[in-house]
Amino acid sequence: MANIKSSAKRVLISRQQAARNKADKSELKTTIKKFNTALTEGNQENAEAAYKAAVKSVDRAVSKGLIHKNNAARKKSKMAVKMNSLGE
Repeated sequence: MANIKSSAKRVLISRQQAARNKADKSELKTTIKKFNTALTEGNQENAEAAYKAAVKSVDRAVSKGLIHKNNAARKKSKMAVKMNSLGE
């Protein structure tokens, strides 16, 4: 543990932030997986709802600084392509 009070506080805060980031990234991955499972089931309504939730989750991750905006754009583009292929 750190000897200086301010550095000890930074250690605690960085652990809290790391735990929060880990939880948020896990939630992001879960919503994307739910979208993919809804696609494999083939139900159009469930897939659309899961798509909206996944896109919202990706946008939220960008605003929190968890992922880069280009990474988010790539994820959303891949999901849109999969969504459009379900309709055909």
